[in-house]
Amino acid sequence: MTALEIDWTRCDGHGLCHALLPDVLALDEWGFPVLPKTAVPAHFAGEVRRAVAACPALALRLASA
Repeated sequence: MTALEIDWTRCDGHGLCHALLPDVLALDEWGFPVLPKTAVPAHFAGEVRRAVAACPALALRLASA
């Protein structure tokens, strides 16, 4: 399983991660991503890698769960 982490000092709330991972991430009332409380299921691994690579602020990263 993969854990998705956010570097909050970099995140600008663009929302691209939510657009790429709507089944994994939600957005709070200010447009910032809300991480799941558990590790991201393996079947989302490709989508998670794509979102990490696409983050314009380089705020997303993968960590082993």
